[in-house]
Amino acid sequence: MFVPTLLKNVRRPGFSWLKAACLAVGLSASFVVTASNPVTPKPAAAPALSAAKSVPPKPVSTLVQAADGRMIAPDIARIVNRGELIVALVAMDTPPFFYVKNNELVGLEIDIAKDIAKELNVTVRFDRSAKSFNEVVDIVSRQEADLGISKLSSTLARAQKVHFSTPYLTLSHGFILNRVRFAEYARDRTLPVAIRQFKGSIGMIAKSSWTDYAKRYFPNAEIKEYASWAEVLKAVEKGEIMAAYRDEFEVKRVLRADPTASLTLRTVTFKDLDDPLAIAVGLTDDALLNYVNLYLNQSNKKLTIDKVLNALEKSKP
Repeated sequence: MFVPTLLKNVRRPGFSWLKAACLAVGLSASFVVTASNPVTPKPAAAPALSAAKSVPPKPVSTLVQAADGRMIAPDIARIVNRGELIVALVAMDTPPFFYVKNNELVGLEIDIAKDIAKELNVTVRFDRSAKSFNEVVDIVSRQEADLGISKLSSTLARAQKVHFSTPYLTLSHGFILNRVRFAEYARDRTLPVAIRQFKGSIGMIAKSSWTDYAKRYFPNAEIKEYASWAEVLKAVEKGEIMAAYRDEFEVKRVLRADPTASLTLRTVTFKDLDDPLAIAVGLTDDALLNYVNLYLNQSNKKLTIDKVLNALEKSKP
């Protein structure tokens, strides 16, 4: 009988009640797990991969055929098929970067745009509908222009809308100070201390990178925006503001154009604050961005502050 046999086994050394219970329900003792005899179940064997899954998929080509028959990136093909490179440019003239002379649009940045178009074997068309530098960035972000080449500073705020190329010119920041107002403000403090703790009024072109820079580097200053750089200069000359804020080139050219201005104005250059000028490219135009960067790297038209100042002399009537 089963029960006597079970009772007999219970009296055997090493026989547990758990084993007995398993025998009672007809289970094999080999499946019993005890603290003294732990058993780890073997993992199930992974199913064999089919032949179709073991072969990596072929990469999908992103190239398209342009009108001239070449297989090129879609964003480059768009320009080639159109036959022209559209470049956004702010409406105001900024010699020697871009300005109208003898009814022709010329300048250092105009040469860069034309050179890029020539490399693409297309013509160039300039869109000067932007009334501010920020609007140039907006035009590129809406894909209404292929590039923005307009003495654009590559700022963090703008980089949220467009890609920026590697800089083709890096300038330092600068102040033009009203001598009388700054002397009253600085009192017995040294220039570096008074500037770094600047709490006076700063003027700059509205909707430009300089508003962003002022908020970042001079958070305690009073910021005032003007429609044009000429209006900023008038305000600092009259003492309406203590400082005019822009890059070192624009700061130096004021005294270069009128040496007598040094009687009422003084300039300060911040060598540890950079203003990188770069080309704006649409967020989806990765191949075009790479093309522009490669062009800038290989170009012999790299700019320096000395080249810009020399070009300024040539830009005069």
